[in-house]
Amino acid sequence: MIVPPDATVEIAASAGVDAELRRDRRMVGFALALIGAAAVVGVILLAFGTRMSLSAPPLFADVHPHVGPGSPVALVLGWAGWRYGPSLARRLPWRRLLPLGYATALAWTSALALIDGWQRGWVDRLATPDEYLPTAGAITDPGAFLRSFTTHILDFRPGSFPTHVSSHPPLATLVFWAMDRLGLPGGGWAGVLVVLVGSSAGIAVAVTLFACGAADSARTALPFLIFFPGAIWVGVSADGMFAGVAAWSIALAVLGVRRGRFGGGLLAVIGGILFGVTVYLSYGLLLIGLVLVAALVLGLRGRVSDLVRWAVVAVGAAVVAVGMTAAGFSWLSGVSLLTERYYQGVAAQRPYGYFVWANLAALAVSAGPAVAAGLARAVPVVSRRRGGADRFVPAALAGAALLAVLIADVTGLSKAETERIWLPFAIWLVASTALLPPRSAKCLLGVQIAVALLVNHFLLTHW
Repeated sequence: MIVPPDATVEIAASAGVDAELRRDRRMVGFALALIGAAAVVGVILLAFGTRMSLSAPPLFADVHPHVGPGSPVALVLGWAGWRYGPSLARRLPWRRLLPLGYATALAWTSALALIDGWQRGWVDRLATPDEYLPTAGAITDPGAFLRSFTTHILDFRPGSFPTHVSSHPPLATLVFWAMDRLGLPGGGWAGVLVVLVGSSAGIAVAVTLFACGAADSARTALPFLIFFPGAIWVGVSADGMFAGVAAWSIALAVLGVRRGRFGGGLLAVIGGILFGVTVYLSYGLLLIGLVLVAALVLGLRGRVSDLVRWAVVAVGAAVVAVGMTAAGFSWLSGVSLLTERYYQGVAAQRPYGYFVWANLAALAVSAGPAVAAGLARAVPVVSRRRGGADRFVPAALAGAALLAVLIADVTGLSKAETERIWLPFAIWLVASTALLPPRSAKCLLGVQIAVALLVNHFLLTHW
């Protein structure tokens, strides 16, 4: 029997597609196996007396199956997102899609938080003794707070700050101080702020993809960005807010480079200011600069004005740095003292040899196993610079985020809790799902949603 040439080509193409789909499944299986291995090894280490301050490694959580008022809403939203999300993302006008996407992300994040109940899952999260609110409520003079901040970072001294306050630059605490002074005190309002800002991070990533000329990728990735498993920790942890601020700093900087004279310059300076704010919210988010630089390079149009806008972004960031320094806080002194404070606590007991890879397992939970398949597709795209903007842009942005994560990981300054700490990087890793073909994408979107629902119902997370 002679097979027509066209049929031979179709058979070969089909075989190639099937091989890629099998690779997607293998990568997702690898991510799940990594999570399982980290859990098993972690339990064994605990059984042999290793101190980790974790009871459900690699996550900071307790095994506690439960349901709550957010459960039915989360289940319905998850099903609707899997069933209708991809098709709506393809066909709705962009100006309607983004508000709908943000509203859905906001509902998804809130529902996940309320699985643990209003008091335990929302109000109490930022009001514990180790968190920001007790310190923020005690500030009477923000200027004096800034000037004396570094003298309270080290532990075991009179007036030492609690864990989260000492582990971040003072701007994080001052945000909640400002909320209190505006008449919005307590964990309920603090949680509202975190969820409102954090839920917008995925929209900012989609805007960045669109601005860099990858409109189709922005639409493909949007359902994954909305139903981000890390939304478990966006509601409610301050790192969710950090993720939103960081993502919008990049999105607005790129829009500023791409747009016309006045509007573009204004967006560029706002993007730069937000990047400066990001670095003064969390020391480790200096690394998000890798994603910012990658996005700005991808947004270049080959004009001198682009480089001028780069300078405007830098000036915006410098304004924040100069202002905070003039107010009395030294970022370099803070990060130096933080390193010492870090090893005054539980980090000294947490074994580097375990967490250097278990951190990535925790990240695989918050970013979602589908990201493993996306990153596997991103590597050849970046290394060989294959495909147009709709393939190269999401691959490059996800690659920059992955590089930032690996740098943070090997430093040893993140041992556990990376499902929360690395949220600002995890949301950019999700951009790689834009590379998934439709046959994989819908199935893997279901996996992402299922992971979020299972984790939040079977574990009681501490953030």
